[in-house]
Amino acid sequence: MLTRRPRRQINQMNVVPYIDVMLVLLVIFMITTPMFTPGVIDVPSVSQARTPDVQPVEVELDASGAITLKSADSTRTFANVDELAAAAPSLPQHDRPFAISAARDMKYEDVLKVADALHRAGIQRVALTVKQSR
Repeated sequence: MLTRRPRRQINQMNVVPYIDVMLVLLVIFMITTPMFTPGVIDVPSVSQARTPDVQPVEVELDASGAITLKSADSTRTFANVDELAAAAPSLPQHDRPFAISAARDMKYEDVLKVADALHRAGIQRVALTVKQSR
């Protein structure tokens, strides 16, 4: 008579079903990803920028972090954004627009900190200056 060997228990995990599921998910993502349109922000080009009718107060940022406010009648310099934020409520030009100009290599975050400090001080019209290409 034939004797049957007892069945051995398999002690390995079968990963083939998991690979099948991952490949199906990969195909689904590859098909659906091109269907999503990226968000488009419509910013005006420099040639479409209009010149303000009122001369703005110029806010100049340099690489060291110093901030200079230049208006037609005065010039004030601040060492950092905190100093500007402390002095901003006492600025007499709240009704005039403020134009921020910064060096090309400055971080965008630093420019936004200055714009936020001016906005928190109650200055409603804050803009960024650009150079027109010729």
